[in-house]
Amino acid sequence: MKKIVAIVPMRHHSERVPQKNYRTFVDKPLYHHIITTLLNCELISQVVIDTDSEFILEDAQKYFPNVLLLNRPAHLRKGEIPMNDVLINTINQVEADFYLQTHSTNPVLSTKSIQQAIKLFLDNYPMYDSLFSVTQLQTRLYNQLGLAINHNPAILLRTQDLPPIFEENSCLYIFTKKILEENHNRIGKRPYLFSLPKHEAVDIDEEIDFKIAEFLFKEYN
Repeated sequence: MKKIVAIVPMRHHSERVPQKNYRTFVDKPLYHHIITTLLNCELISQVVIDTDSEFILEDAQKYFPNVLLLNRPAHLRKGEIPMNDVLINTINQVEADFYLQTHSTNPVLSTKSIQQAIKLFLDNYPMYDSLFSVTQLQTRLYNQLGLAINHNPAILLRTQDLPPIFEENSCLYIFTKKILEENHNRIGKRPYLFSLPKHEAVDIDEEIDFKIAEFLFKEYN
């Protein structure tokens, strides 16, 4: 069985949604939801939290004793530090065949979808060298110059008949140490695009996202 390590990076401070990683979401701190979801995945060997938050380190030790806790070093704590630098520091401390990364800000992401993504990736590896989750869009899109991206405005196709475009939704990545180190990127040369249901792809970036995610979580759980 391949060793798959799930990584959840979290910062103590959040600029747009203060204290979001550990703010109460429905009935418990936000990050508890994704950690519980990952621990319920049979295909995941180890769950790792990488954080600079003393609160999360103490709280996770109490509620998730089987989760490996990594105290993020000072030089990787600023908000402008690229996530890939944080991940390289993490994978250098934990050996695995494959790494899966997600966020505390994806609380509606389900165990079923994560299991399905892992299985699809393993079944198709090495034909696909990595996987990331996407949201399928079938809407009329334009660039900043007002030029149509995915349709001909003179031919008014129904939106459901438009060729789909895929948005990277930041919910789920699967990659190897080699890909991250060589490309400085979680996405390899031949990635599998894993479509998530729209409600599971909600990501909390702003205050309004927090309320939407709570509504969706209650609807689907």
